[in-house]
Amino acid sequence: MKSLVRSYTRSFNAFAANLTDREQKKLASHDDVVSVFASTTFQRQTTRSWDFMGFHQNVRRNPAVESNIIVGVIDDGIWPESESFSDRGIGPVPKKWKGACNGGEDFTCNNKIIGARWYTPLDASVKDGSGHGTICASIAAGNYVENASFYGIAQGTARGGVPAARIAAYKACGAFGCESVNLLSAFNDAIADGVDIISLSLGGGILDIKDDVVAIGALHAMQKGILTVNAGGNSGHGSGRKSRTASVAPWLFSVAASTTDRRIVTKVALGNGATIIGKGVNSFKPDSKKFTLIHGENATSSTCTEKEAKSCEDGCLNSRLVKGKILICEDAHRQREAMDAGAYGIIEMADDEFSSVTALPASDLSPENIREIQDYAKNTKMAVANILTSESTKQSDAPIVARFSSRGPNLLIPEIMKPDVTAPGVEILAAYSPKESPSNYHFDHRSVKYTIVSGTSMSCPHVAGAAAYVKSMHPNWSPSAIKSALMTTAIPMASAKGKHTEFSYGAGHINPVKAANPGLVYETIEEEYVKLLCYKGYSTPTIRKLFGNKRSNCSRLKHHKWSPKDLNYPAMASLVRRNESFTVIFSRTVTNVGGAISTYRANISAPSGLKVIVQPQELSLKKWNEKKSFIVKVGGKVAIRVLSASLEWIDGNHNVRSPIVIYTKSPNKS
Repeated sequence: MKSLVRSYTRSFNAFAANLTDREQKKLASHDDVVSVFASTTFQRQTTRSWDFMGFHQNVRRNPAVESNIIVGVIDDGIWPESESFSDRGIGPVPKKWKGACNGGEDFTCNNKIIGARWYTPLDASVKDGSGHGTICASIAAGNYVENASFYGIAQGTARGGVPAARIAAYKACGAFGCESVNLLSAFNDAIADGVDIISLSLGGGILDIKDDVVAIGALHAMQKGILTVNAGGNSGHGSGRKSRTASVAPWLFSVAASTTDRRIVTKVALGNGATIIGKGVNSFKPDSKKFTLIHGENATSSTCTEKEAKSCEDGCLNSRLVKGKILICEDAHRQREAMDAGAYGIIEMADDEFSSVTALPASDLSPENIREIQDYAKNTKMAVANILTSESTKQSDAPIVARFSSRGPNLLIPEIMKPDVTAPGVEILAAYSPKESPSNYHFDHRSVKYTIVSGTSMSCPHVAGAAAYVKSMHPNWSPSAIKSALMTTAIPMASAKGKHTEFSYGAGHINPVKAANPGLVYETIEEEYVKLLCYKGYSTPTIRKLFGNKRSNCSRLKHHKWSPKDLNYPAMASLVRRNESFTVIFSRTVTNVGGAISTYRANISAPSGLKVIVQPQELSLKKWNEKKSFIVKVGGKVAIRVLSASLEWIDGNHNVRSPIVIYTKSPNKS
C-alpha cells in the first residue's frame, strides 16, 4: 500500500498518509508535529430569500470591487453550464487570481467560474453529480436568471448575494461524503489561489480544534484575510450532544437555518369539497378526475401486521389493490413503496416543518389531517381525492429557526456563543445539476435546472454571499470585522421564534444592507486566538506549530487576568452554576467604522434576574478607526436554562447590538 496519500505545502505544511498505530504514535511524538489524527468523513449540510432580507436587486453596490471578489466553494463540485454561472455582463478574470481551471473532463471555466479543482479519486471532473455544490454556489454568487422556477413553483429572478463576483469551485466531496484529506487539499489550494470568502456547507462531529480539518483550514484562511462561512449542521432535532453544532471555532462564521415569508404547500382536495393543506413540492398537474382513496391497511398482503400495513412498509402493499389510486400511509418517506405498487399518488403522515420535492403526486399531512381523511374515507362509499400542484403562500411570522438546525451551546468553548447568526435555509430555490433526480428517488428521472431545498447548507451560502457583499463595500476589512458587521446588525429574534434562544439563532437574522454600514466593529486579532487556545490547555509548541508563529508563548499568560470570555467577540456568553449568585465581567474593544466624529451611548435590555452594567456608558469617537474599550458587568442568579440580555451602542444612525447569554448546564445532559 502506498504510504503517502497527499502533501500540503501551498498554504500550510501537512500531509496525509497510511500509517500503522506504531508509526502514528512515533510521528505524534515528534517535536515538529502539531497533531496526528485519523481521517474523518464530513457530510454536506434563491427567488425570494434575498428580498425577504431587504436585500433587493436595486441595492447599492460597488460593481468594480464586487467583480473582483472571489468566492471559494468547497463542496462536491459545480455544474458550469447552469445559467446561474453565465458570465454575461462580467469582465475579465481579476489580475489577483493565482488559481487554475483544472476542471477535468467536459468542464470549461469562464469569467464567472474562474477556478476549478477536484480531489476525489473516483471522479473525472469537478462536475457536480448530486447538485449540492451547484445549489450552494448559486446562492452565494449566482448571476441573475429571470423566470427561474421548479416547474413554475417559486418563480422569480434567481440570484446570488454577489451576482458580479467570481466563483472558484473545489470538489472535496464524493458520493460517500467529504474526506478530511480532500478538505485539507481544498483549503490549501483555495487560500493560495487567492479567494476572498470560503463557503463551506458541510460538517461532522465535534472535534478538538487541532484534530478538526475545518477549524485548521479556516484558521489558516483567517491568517490570510479570508473568512470561512460554515453550515451549523442539520442535527437540531436530536437530543443532547448530537443536537449541538460542530462549527465551534471562533474564527469560523457558523450559520443556523430559518424560514422566509414564503412557504410552499400542497393541497389535497377531497370529494366532499373539503381541502386540506399539507407539505410537499409537488410539480405534477392534477388530472381532471379524482382518484379513489385507499388506506394502507386495506391494501396489504396477508404477511404484514396491522401496524406495518398502516405504515405501508416495504413488501406490504398489494399492487392489484393500489394501482391507480391515492394511497394513505401513516408514516413518512413511503413514495418508493407507493410507486412500486403503481399508486397514482400518496398521502403520508409526517410532521414535517418544510416541503421537499416529491417523486409522484404527494402531500405530507399532520396526524390530525390524516384522521380527517380517514373519517371521510370510512363514512363515504366512494371516497375520492386529488393532490393539487404546489403553490406558494405567505408566512407572516417568519423568520423562524428550523427544528433541524443544529444549536448551541458551544460544547468546546462555552464562552463563545454558537451559532453566530441565522439566515434563510428553508424551501430555497437554487440552481441544480440536471444529472441528479430532484427528489433523490432513483425512479424519478426528471432533469431540472432549478430545485427547492432546505438545510443549513442553504443558509450558509446566504451568509457567504452577504459577507462577500460587505467585503465589496469594504475591501480592506478583516474577516472578524466582516463577521462583526453581520452579527451586530442582525435582526433580533424573540425567544418564541426559537425555544433555545440565541443558541438556535445566534445574534439574529442577517441584514446585509445594514451590515455594510455597522458603525462599530469588534475586531479579533490573531493574538487573542492564541490566548484562547493557551487558556484551553494547548502547549506553546503546539500553538507555535498550529499558527506558524515562533513568538507565541503561553507562559506569558500566567500573569494576565484573561479568560476566553474576554475574546473580542461580538457576542458575550458565560456558563454559570444554576441557583447560585454570580458576577461575570466581559472586556471588549470596538473600532469606529462609521462617522468620523460620533458619540455612542449604551442601551441595555435585560430580564428580571440579571443586572447588567456597562462602563463607560458613553463612547466618544473623534476619528475613523479609533478604538474604544469598555467592560460589561453581569450579575445575578439563574434558575432556568438560559437568560438573555443585550447591549446596544446607539449614536442616532447606528444600532450596534451584542447578545449577552448567561446559561447553566442542563441537568444530566451534555
